[in-house]
Amino acid sequence: MLHPDFSGNKARKFYYFFHHDLPHVKKIVSYGSAQSNAMYSLSVLAKMRGWEFAYYVDHVAEYLRENPHGNYKGALDNGMQLRDLRQAQIPKDPQSFPEFVEGKNDLLFIEEGGRQKEAEYGIKLLAQEIIDWQEENNVKMLNVFLPSGTGTTALFLQKSFSCLTPHASGLTRVYTTPCVGNSDYLKKQFFELERNENDHPHILTLEKKHHFGKLYRENYKIWLKLHEETGVVFDLLYDPLGWRVLLAHPEVFSKPTLYIHQGGVLGNESMLPRYKRKYPELKGSGDL
Repeated sequence: MLHPDFSGNKARKFYYFFHHDLPHVKKIVSYGSAQSNAMYSLSVLAKMRGWEFAYYVDHVAEYLRENPHGNYKGALDNGMQLRDLRQAQIPKDPQSFPEFVEGKNDLLFIEEGGRQKEAEYGIKLLAQEIIDWQEENNVKMLNVFLPSGTGTTALFLQKSFSCLTPHASGLTRVYTTPCVGNSDYLKKQFFELERNENDHPHILTLEKKHHFGKLYRENYKIWLKLHEETGVVFDLLYDPLGWRVLLAHPEVFSKPTLYIHQGGVLGNESMLPRYKRKYPELKGSGDL
């Protein structure tokens, strides 16, 4: 809906920087993992805007360095400058990164995963698209579900529904689940961006703890089943847990329910071979 070269919901988070004129900016600085969807999308943004892009990581696997693929390769191809996160301080204070220490004022700092106020701009557009779809299809009440990393998309989606449809308060509710950390971690992320708890989405979880990035048989099985039954290829990092949590909470389906695809399927280039090696007995139909 916004631009085909961005990866997943990061198109929404970074739309503010794509759409607004920022004449002083010459370089983006950010940090995170070496296969991050945000990293790749920022490399696209920088390339389109003619900006430099420095990205800090604390580790790149030797195999990935020797065999670039997925988001890592895509970002490098777009001109990303890879940096060692150990050059910066913990916590990740923008002023601790070498570019800022040098005193440059033409830099744009992006939090890991795009967790910042500017993300609300693009996510509000997503909320309006959903509202328009509801009106076109006469769907008066709706539950929306999506898995969370930082929780930024889920948070601003719930806040946007409240702002855009104040007369229909409570008719559209956003549900999410933490894929990174636990519920307390996710709530902390919410409060850092929005103090009004009424604008926070509702958190759902599984009873068993889930470790981010770990290969789970149940995740691979539901990913294969979703592809077999719907023909849709989902992200392998967030969406399988999202679907498992959603199906474990049938009360959500008391209203028509919209699942928001997390996109970021470029990351499947690294995740899928790992799953195939670990669970070779699990096979789906069709071309994955």
